[in-house]
Amino acid sequence: MPGTWDTIDRYMIISSDTHAGADLLDYKEYLDARWHDDFDAWAKGYSSPYDDLMHATAKRNWDSEFRQSELEADGLTAELVFPNTVPPFFNTIGNFATLPWTPEEFEQRWAGLQAHNRWLVDFCNKLPLQRRGIVQVFPHDIDKAIAEMRWAKDTGVIAGVLLPAVPPNHSVLPYHHPRYEPLWSAFEELELPFHQHPGTGGPDVGSDTPAAAAVMMFEFNHWTRRTLAHLVYAGVFERHPNLKAVWTENGTAWVLQELMMMDAYLTSMTGDNRTGSLFGSDVINSLTLKPSEYFARQCYIGASFINRAEALTRYKVGVDKIMWGADYPHNEGTSPYSREAIRAAFFDVPEPELRQLLAGTAGRLYGFDLEALTPIAQRVGPTIEEIAVPLDRIPPDAESGAFAGVGEAWAKKMG
Repeated sequence: MPGTWDTIDRYMIISSDTHAGADLLDYKEYLDARWHDDFDAWAKGYSSPYDDLMHATAKRNWDSEFRQSELEADGLTAELVFPNTVPPFFNTIGNFATLPWTPEEFEQRWAGLQAHNRWLVDFCNKLPLQRRGIVQVFPHDIDKAIAEMRWAKDTGVIAGVLLPAVPPNHSVLPYHHPRYEPLWSAFEELELPFHQHPGTGGPDVGSDTPAAAAVMMFEFNHWTRRTLAHLVYAGVFERHPNLKAVWTENGTAWVLQELMMMDAYLTSMTGDNRTGSLFGSDVINSLTLKPSEYFARQCYIGASFINRAEALTRYKVGVDKIMWGADYPHNEGTSPYSREAIRAAFFDVPEPELRQLLAGTAGRLYGFDLEALTPIAQRVGPTIEEIAVPLDRIPPDAESGAFAGVGEAWAKKMG
């Protein structure tokens, strides 16, 4: 009898974080004709600064066969696809879904965002067994966002929704506002996980100071991470117990400190602490779980290029909460050394746990058919024995942070 995904002699790997997008001019066919002149003008003036969108290998973002050959050579069975190339009318740094400020900007960029969503559906449909997509919506017009989510669900290849983080003092209200209640209901009804991914939500730090770019980069993850507190303290998880939320490519261990602080603050706001209670509210008093308990019940981490130190926190975060990610095709990702990256982080992790981290949780959350994927994993996945050997040296051209601490793990294993 053929084995199952969790009994074969190889690991099935489902990356919870890859990126793809159309070659720039190919977006035009997905736009309504009224936008074509504007698109031509925008495309003519746009130039990408990113290596993965400039060189010959940029085609890995949209060339289905080339992409699949690289992923399978790297040991990956399936992928969850986030956006990568810049959708029509977006700016350079806001290539996920930063928030428009004006109605005119919203209308134009909403059209561009929908063009990417429709391209993504076509791209996933080329390999529907091995690809599931994450569409983008904006929070400006909740009715439009929900309609887009319903369309996406009906395609059969979309597994989640990416919302941009809301910057401080933006004209769009933050996610702890009651106006979003219909949106959370739609996420729950459609069984589409809510996602945050870094690259959105930051304030304008200016470009006229020497440190501006460095400050923006250092704070890159902060603005999406803070959405967790907004949802917990607003009672979103309390009112919507079937809502699932995922923080992808934000790191892993950060959530431990965040939840510890959130638990402590909740206690002070609902207890006898006279000062702390000044900051409570009816919503805070209605919460029946601690923030850490809401996370354990409803939240997940898309653990892109996770390293050894973060892997050691898995019991505290929750083995069933972590989903390994390659971040393909980005330079900071693990490809083409995903096998080595997994060895570096997880060489001594018990096999059942590692199967869960590499495929089980993502398969369940995103609706991958693990049984149908098993023959592919049997063909391309790394062997159990291979992964059990700690990595003794970093591949010479690897740039990923997944290899932090390599050598130390080998020395410890060898005594």
